[in-house]
Amino acid sequence: MRINKFLAESGVASRRGADKLIEEGVVKINGKVCDLGTEVNLGDNVTVHGKPVNTVKKYDYYIMNKPKGYVCTVKDDKGRKTVMDLLPPKTERLFPVGRLDYDTEGLLLFTNDGDLAFKLTHPKNEVTKTYLVKTEKPITEDELNKLRAGVYIDGVKTKKCKIRLIETTKNYSKVHITISEGKNRQVRKMFESVKHSVDFLKRIKIGDLTLTGLDRGAVRKLTPVEVDYLLNL
Repeated sequence: MRINKFLAESGVASRRGADKLIEEGVVKINGKVCDLGTEVNLGDNVTVHGKPVNTVKKYDYYIMNKPKGYVCTVKDDKGRKTVMDLLPPKTERLFPVGRLDYDTEGLLLFTNDGDLAFKLTHPKNEVTKTYLVKTEKPITEDELNKLRAGVYIDGVKTKKCKIRLIETTKNYSKVHITISEGKNRQVRKMFESVKHSVDFLKRIKIGDLTLTGLDRGAVRKLTPVEVDYLLNL
């Protein structure tokens, strides 16, 4: 088994997160630093930052309504609050699935199931994410149509997306936007491409999974039905 898959299935990080740890040189097999292509064999001693890695006996799945002011990392070298601080005490080793930036709130998943994390975040799987966006000024239908058709951010055109206007006043507009990509700060950059700043951004759905009944900052385990839904997306 490839080392990144082993780390993901062991609940250390998502497969992408595991790749980063390997590239940083903190992953060793039998005392030797490994690379991305290294295979793990039965009986090998795997360590990360010098701590042994054990295979996961069971998978756990949580959903959080992330508030602003938290970063989506397990640890932050700048000393900022992380989403891990909001998890219940004595929670099994988990990691966030994907990211929401510091000023974005909403639906965030946690698990130690590396395969599911990979499935939900890899662009090829096109898992949809829906966001509530509030702009700093009214947005026009022409601008919405440009976003729907795809706009250029960082030199790459975004895929077509769905946008529904929820509310508009002389001071702002609110829209729901559904995308199937996960580029860094994608929604904010999309709106910036049509000359709009985002005042408020909240992820409200992943696929058909919603935050219904979950207060800001609250966390709960996913139900078996919800887990089955995500596994079969």
